[in-house]
Amino acid sequence: MNLFLLNTLLALAWIALTGTFTPVHFLFGFAVSFGLLWLTQRLMKPSNYFAKVSQVLGFVLFFVVELILANLRVALVVLSPRPAIRPAVVAIPLDVRSDAEIALLANLITLTPGTLYLDVSKDRCTMYVHTIFVDDLDQFRRHIKQGFERRVMEILR
Repeated sequence: MNLFLLNTLLALAWIALTGTFTPVHFLFGFAVSFGLLWLTQRLMKPSNYFAKVSQVLGFVLFFVVELILANLRVALVVLSPRPAIRPAVVAIPLDVRSDAEIALLANLITLTPGTLYLDVSKDRCTMYVHTIFVDDLDQFRRHIKQGFERRVMEILR
């Protein structure tokens, strides 16, 4: 059985047994069942579930930090009497290939204030992104590739 499904079922069993159907109790049950599964992982067939969970948590933390920083940058531009924006459309070469990877990357870029996914080339090798903050095109590309794209590939592969 898929360990994520088993973890979810154990969390649902936890909230059913406690009789408290709240998101907090579900998350607590999920964490407790995750711990139990981690302790008993040698009894089951090998799985990369535990590594993926830590990658997903790292990815969420990375995205939250990026989101906060981007919001602060946009707020400074909005509140500034002379906004220092340097808009550009940037072509970013892609290493991701699947529809899910490209869609997740595009959505994450669009959700980050100050950037907007525009299109992907027909050969799916280049993504076009509009940004209002670009001082160095290569640095912007590296930020997207080493930050967002690398983490998307880690969690979806």
